[in-house]
This record gives sequence, structure tokens and C-alpha cells, in this order.
Amino acid sequence: MPRQAQACEGDPVNQDWEDRVTAAWATFDDYAEEDAADFRAVIDKLVAELPEGSPLGPFEQACAWDSTGHSDQAVPLYREALARGLDGHKGRRAKIQLSSSLRNIGQAEEGVKLLTPELDAPSDELDDAVRGFLALCLSSLGRDREGLSLVLGALAPHLPRYQRSMANYARLLVEPEE
Repeated sequence: MPRQAQACEGDPVNQDWEDRVTAAWATFDDYAEEDAADFRAVIDKLVAELPEGSPLGPFEQACAWDSTGHSDQAVPLYREALARGLDGHKGRRAKIQLSSSLRNIGQAEEGVKLLTPELDAPSDELDDAVRGFLALCLSSLGRDREGLSLVLGALAPHLPRYQRSMANYARLLVEPEE
């Protein structure tokens, strides 16, 4: 019997299904731009196997639309996945990707509202992505100093030297010197 994995709270998913989704995404770069619909069809076929109401379906479909250059088609699907209760790691990914898509369709302010609370979320490997995409949304709104501050603050811990200086410079971009 296949092992069960918890993809999001209350939504047990067969590990085999997760593995097949991962394998499908591993082939994404094999599709030419003109074959984008074929890739989305692969994802749609996998989504059709999910229980009705699963938040994973619209999430995977949103990712497929987004990755094939259709942010406008992805936005409502990300929203649906989150409304259905997508949480945890994939929920955070959905917020990051939705914010990016919102920015792409001229709704950067909504992206800022969505990602700003993620700055205070429990830390994980997506922290720098949150800051990077929030910085892009801020830049689209003409708030470049805030965006640069976020990016430099995210960069600082990764530097072999100058971490403290970089973090201070990042802070000073948005806080006045005393």
C-alpha cells in the first residue's frame, strides 16, 4: 500500500502522486514554449486524480499557468488554493507566487499586502524569496529604497564578511540616522 504524505492540513495525498507531480515538473524545461499547453495538460491530468476540493489542484494548475507565462490565469487559481486551505510550505509558496503574478498584472500593492505578513512568519528556506518578491512589488510601486533594504538585509547573512555592515546599511535605507 502506498505511503501517505500530508501535503497540507486535512488533505492526505498519496506519496506516489506527489512523486509524479515532482517528476512532471522535472520535465518542464523539456517543453518548448509552443508546447506549454501540453505541459499544462500533464498537470491537469494529475490534478484530476485528487479528491474534490483539494487545494493542491488549483495550486499545481496555477503553477503551470504561471510557469508558462500566464500570470493572469494563475492569479485566480492561487487564490482558490489558498481559500481552500493550502497551508504550510506550499501555502507559503502560493503566497510568494501569487504576489509575483499580481505584480506582473499591475497589482503590486496587493502583492505587498500579501507578502508583508510573511516577514513575521516562522522562518524557513523561503524567507529570502519572500523578501526578494516583496522587494520587486515595492519597486513596482516606486518604493525602491524599501525594496533594496529588504534585499540587502536578506543578502547580509550569506556574506562571508561584512554581515553587520550590510545589515546596518540595509536598515539605514529605511530608518533615518539619529
